[in-house]
Amino acid sequence: MSLKYADLAALLEGEASGYELSKVFDVSLANFWPATPQQLYRELERLAQDGLVHARVVRQERRPNKRMFTLTEAGHRELGAFAVAPTRRPTALRDELMIKIQAMDGADPEATRALVEERMAWASGKLARYERVRERLLDGRTEEEYLRDADRIGPYLTLMGGIALETENLCWCERVLTVLTQRAPLG
Repeated sequence: MSLKYADLAALLEGEASGYELSKVFDVSLANFWPATPQQLYRELERLAQDGLVHARVVRQERRPNKRMFTLTEAGHRELGAFAVAPTRRPTALRDELMIKIQAMDGADPEATRALVEERMAWASGKLARYERVRERLLDGRTEEEYLRDADRIGPYLTLMGGIALETENLCWCERVLTVLTQRAPLG
């Protein structure tokens, strides 16, 4: 898959500038398809050239003009075809911390502990952001009401995946820290 489809999917939320799209990415898609703002802008330009998005310039006073992007009919068709195409096997997890944990025996356990605590802080921060997005999406409704009545449920379902992933990251980190504490030499 390319960034193309992630951009198109993010634009299902409606018209957005490249900056706004990068914020959408940050809280929804980045958990499973990370991209830098520069990558997003380049891809938006390609999508506009290919006729999959429409770009318009909004003139602003006291700020540079900005470009706003929307999906075209061709973009909707392309994304629809992608959404039902067979999925390739999932991407392999590439996580540097896992290699460090694999190699930790004989290393400084306090350094390992610090790495795991750093991961916990990162996961906690992402989880807090995801929970804020969840509350904003629900807007006072129960999850069941939202999933039954909302126009679009894809963003919520992927958000649930991100919440589950970060919750599991925290559980794993807590378990690693418990093991490190139990193995600490009595002193």
